[in-house]
Amino acid sequence: MAKRAAILLLPIALAACAGSEEVRSITYTDDRGVSNQPYPNNYRVEVLAFMKTYLNDPVGVHDAVMADPVQRVVGGRLRYVTCLRFSARESDGSYREPRERAVLHVDGRLDRLVENAGEPCAGAVYTPFPDLEKMTR
Repeated sequence: MAKRAAILLLPIALAACAGSEEVRSITYTDDRGVSNQPYPNNYRVEVLAFMKTYLNDPVGVHDAVMADPVQRVVGGRLRYVTCLRFSARESDGSYREPRERAVLHVDGRLDRLVENAGEPCAGAVYTPFPDLEKMTR
């Protein structure tokens, strides 16, 4: 009976893992909550390195644009946010409409990527980001 109860609870536990985008994001830095954040000077290099591992197929990205980092309040804390918009190649070779992502920086370094970037990227001023389109494996 205990085995059956554990099997029945598994979907509930898995559903809890599939919460909001903010909850599922992975943090790479020790966020001390400092409001005075330094500008992320190496943001382009860090974003490219991260995107190479984030995308299933980093080759053939289309319509890549990026906004320079700006300070925004995210999760109640002041952060530098870099916004990206791009179309990645799907496994069948097709492309979806461009998707927007927000990259959060803590202590001048890439901290995490937020997939639901509507609010952090509102009003972002994008410029072409050809380096993202030139990525290789």
